[in-house]
Amino acid sequence: MGTSEATPGQPEGAARQLPAATVARLTIYLRALTSMLADGTERVSSESLAEAAGVGSSNVRKDLSYLGSYGTRGVGYDVAHLSRNIAQALGLTHEWRVAIVGAGNLGRALAGYAGFESRGFDVVALMDADPLLIGNEVGWLRISDVADLEAVLERTRANMVVLALPSAAVQQMCDRVVAAGVRSILSFAPVVVQVPDNVTLRKVDMATELQILAYHAQRAQEQDLERALPKDLPGAG
Repeated sequence: MGTSEATPGQPEGAARQLPAATVARLTIYLRALTSMLADGTERVSSESLAEAAGVGSSNVRKDLSYLGSYGTRGVGYDVAHLSRNIAQALGLTHEWRVAIVGAGNLGRALAGYAGFESRGFDVVALMDADPLLIGNEVGWLRISDVADLEAVLERTRANMVVLALPSAAVQQMCDRVVAAGVRSILSFAPVVVQVPDNVTLRKVDMATELQILAYHAQRAQEQDLERALPKDLPGAG
């Protein structure tokens, strides 16, 4: 379970490049730790954290070693301390102000999602080009005209942008967002978007995820059928 000493030459909480798989798992650990804090849990073993996160305990120990070792052998990890350090490593101790471009069904649903704020993301703007939507309110947000994108980003000090737009409009809007100085973008359009090397673009393609689910579901059905076949049939087994 490690010791309470930091990795030699690596100050506790110091920034370093983390593997993508580790970053993804850290978000899951943080969610599990947040739940434990709410339940009053003060310490957790790597095995218990692994079970809560749905990963192997060796993955937990390896991932947390990138941050410096915060566990004590035989005692486990201090839940509050570990939670703070993971949040720091993920950049969640900074102020993240999110602007959503696209006030259709998806954009409005995202704007109204309460989970963003609880995870450190403040939705500060919602924009659209439809005159019928501009000026309407979604929660406490008033939909702004996307023609004023640059001014809205500057006024709200947004440093992240979510693009909830039709595929045909994404690249042009992304170019405007980048030109306005935003370097962190999330797109829901199932298209390739070109951005400069100093911009981080993440894509959420729900159709692709459903196709992957369909593949795994088909494989599971095939395996169930194989197990159900009598072993003495020609070609079975």
